[in-house]
Amino acid sequence: DWQEWASYYGQNNDELHMPFNFALINTPWRADVVREVVENVERVLSKGQQPNYVFSNHDEHRIASRIGEPAARACMLLLLTLRGTPTLYYGDEIGMVDGDIPPELAQDPWGKNVQGLGLGRDPERTPMQWDSSPNAGFAPEGVRTWLPVNPDYPTRNVAAQLADPRSMLNLTRALLKLRRESPALHGGSYRTLSGDAHVYVFERAAGAQRFIVAINFTAEPRQVALPSGGALIISTEMDRADERVGEQLSLRPYEAVIVRV
Repeated sequence: DWQEWASYYGQNNDELHMPFNFALINTPWRADVVREVVENVERVLSKGQQPNYVFSNHDEHRIASRIGEPAARACMLLLLTLRGTPTLYYGDEIGMVDGDIPPELAQDPWGKNVQGLGLGRDPERTPMQWDSSPNAGFAPEGVRTWLPVNPDYPTRNVAAQLADPRSMLNLTRALLKLRRESPALHGGSYRTLSGDAHVYVFERAAGAQRFIVAINFTAEPRQVALPSGGALIISTEMDRADERVGEQLSLRPYEAVIVRV
């Protein structure tokens, strides 16, 4: 009930500063469904009430495991371009996936007490993967960590991704930098431009600054009509910077882009 959720801000914005919005955690990865959540949030909020979005946390399977690694990049761009405060769960910035926790190493009481139903929350709580050293740099060699390190840590870690200009980590850093420097992204208005079940297009604007965000939610290439052209400044593939685009935009599978109008 979105109206009830919004009531927690208080009639005079004097109660909760920012009630958590968990709606997108279990929302199917479909453009029309996600867009409906965002539009509901925008519809019920009054002036001075700060929206927020959460795609992942310590109680739910990781984004990359839920929707796939290519889509996780588009999800990161969406999270960091929507109006309001984003919540970013540790490890999502390098695309960490759920760990495989043997029953004898389980720690979560929920999973241990109700076995066989997949309710344990340990898979999304494995140690952060900093580098390719033993224990992923999270703990000294020889130490048994609370949960086992995910076996993919030698290749999926912060150090490796810092060295790769097109990595998930460098995409996240580029998005955070752009958000921090752009009034339209960190405090501007939101407006839906178009979309269907496959593509979501919206505008963020503040003063003369205007961005168009276009996200392909599918594994198929898509053509998108834009209200105006501009300069493509970030793609989730990290290979289209400064590309000029007109009123027709081509998106690759699961690609999301930001266009400066």
